[in-house]
Amino acid sequence: LHSDGLVTIATMAQKYERNQDASVYVGNLDERVTDELLWELMVQAGPVVSVHLPKDRVTQSTQGFGFCEFQSAEDAQYAAQIMNMVKLFGKPLRVNMAASDRRMQDVGAKLFIGNLDPSIDDKLLYDTFGAFGSLVQAPQIAREAAGQSRGFAFVSYTTFEAADLAIQSMDGQYLANKQINVQYAFKKDSKGERHGSAAERMLAAQARKNDPNYQFTQG
Repeated sequence: LHSDGLVTIATMAQKYERNQDASVYVGNLDERVTDELLWELMVQAGPVVSVHLPKDRVTQSTQGFGFCEFQSAEDAQYAAQIMNMVKLFGKPLRVNMAASDRRMQDVGAKLFIGNLDPSIDDKLLYDTFGAFGSLVQAPQIAREAAGQSRGFAFVSYTTFEAADLAIQSMDGQYLANKQINVQYAFKKDSKGERHGSAAERMLAAQARKNDPNYQFTQG
């Protein structure tokens, strides 16, 4: 048995040393899915090196997605082909190459969710906003050092179409009895410029044409 410290160090090392080219992103996971269960499923596609299911820092529940690293990029590509849309606990998995998923992170389809009730957690945001399209990662709720919500969060989609739909559907709606506002987030180090610009959309469309793995990201 490892001490908590060793487990934490191992998890951090796994996060930063994972071979992205030999890894797949697995989304739309049921909350009952464990690392062990995902390993058992994925090993049917090829030799598995590691499995990682990010967990909520407060509740320790899984976030609805994870990563699986295989021994080779070919194994990962095969897994993305045969495991995509396979049902686990009745939910079709979204499986695509993690390297493709990483490239799609910079399209700029990043939303700011404001006026959040303190009771809202990452899972509720994931369940709510994941309905409009594939998320690049779990929603990021801004928190104080002690863990309390600061009342806003960020959600990033793999496409602008999904982000547009989320704004259209959720801006001004009530979540936990508070009316939230949903809009494109400000760009870092910019003078009041928001994501979602025509230039970003054009670049995303170009990346979609040039990326042979994009169909997996869309899964």
